[in-house]
Amino acid sequence: MVSLVASFAASAAPIPLFNIYRAEDGFTNAGISMAVVTTSVGTIAALLVLGRLSNHLGRRLTAIASLGLLLLGCLLLLNVHDIGTLLAGRLLMGFGTGLASSSLTSYIVDAAPTRPEWLASVASSQGPMLGLTLGAIASGALVQFGPWPRDLIYLVCAGLLVLSAALIVISPETAKPTPGAWRSLLPRVRVPARVRHLLPVAAAVFLATWATGAFYQAFVPALVEDQLHTHSPLILGLVFAAYMAPSVLGAPLGGRLISAAAQRIGMIIFLTGWIGIIAAIAIGTLALFIAATIVAGAGQGIAISGATRGLLHDSTLADRAPIFSAIYLLCYSGAAFPSLISGELSNTFSLPQIALGYGGLAIVATQFTVLAARNPYSDTTRNAQHGELIKVIDRNT
Repeated sequence: MVSLVASFAASAAPIPLFNIYRAEDGFTNAGISMAVVTTSVGTIAALLVLGRLSNHLGRRLTAIASLGLLLLGCLLLLNVHDIGTLLAGRLLMGFGTGLASSSLTSYIVDAAPTRPEWLASVASSQGPMLGLTLGAIASGALVQFGPWPRDLIYLVCAGLLVLSAALIVISPETAKPTPGAWRSLLPRVRVPARVRHLLPVAAAVFLATWATGAFYQAFVPALVEDQLHTHSPLILGLVFAAYMAPSVLGAPLGGRLISAAAQRIGMIIFLTGWIGIIAAIAIGTLALFIAATIVAGAGQGIAISGATRGLLHDSTLADRAPIFSAIYLLCYSGAAFPSLISGELSNTFSLPQIALGYGGLAIVATQFTVLAARNPYSDTTRNAQHGELIKVIDRNT
């Protein structure tokens, strides 16, 4: 869990620096958005190619490799003065978080106790949110109050990543290495048939909530400065954390609900938060913006934990890495594609108009979730359905 949090804390470290890059190095909103896209593309590539590798090499080796990629990304970002360096560093971090998303989350689920039942899904789905929260706040504080504002946060993250690797080295392996590592590199996404009926709604939840997270990375730095009139890197970190932190708190609440109910309730709360975000931008009120962000973040946590718990239902050890690869593939697709489109549109449309587009995505995803959310099938349910099918066949023969 410590390693997963450290991985995503490193990924969030550049966010409070984006306005400094804009002011001192001339980066544009489109360039910052492309940095978010680059991170997501690196993560997607790692998930597609490396997502099943931990099943064959073991959780420890692949987890350490993910931390090494993130460490290289931090070291490269120590010298950001052009967009190419930023994109290269974020691409390395994307590869690292992609590998961490499958290996470390599977490691957590493998090692988690069986009771309470929701603990594994909450820890694995909300570890990234906690890491992003801590990384953004720490980065904002160090940028505003610490020495070497462009460098210190990356040095701190590098130290945490080295410490995490040391902890993994002394931890027990949970997945016995098996042959087939090279074959596992062929891109393939697999979700067990018993939970495939849950994928459409889960995809809507992951896409909408992670698209909002990408919006907060790519556009909220400029939005907070230009529309809400604050230049503080710490405030910027806190605004981003206001979306991520309530997700961590909301997830245990969602864990006490059945999967479908958690997704419906979570997405309704998420949409309520988005309505408040749009209103806050329209009237230029930072306090309302933060309050609405907290509401949206709490809804995100409830919905994501419910969707994750549904997909993990009755999963085996071998299922977990592919399932998490599929989950994070959907999540980072939600982060990448809207950001790519919005980055291009940012040259034509204002930031409040871009925000309206993301609000529209939240409306569509919430409506679909409310109408279509389903629970995973239990063995009893499947047997009952099989029995009913046999009765129908008997009556027709």
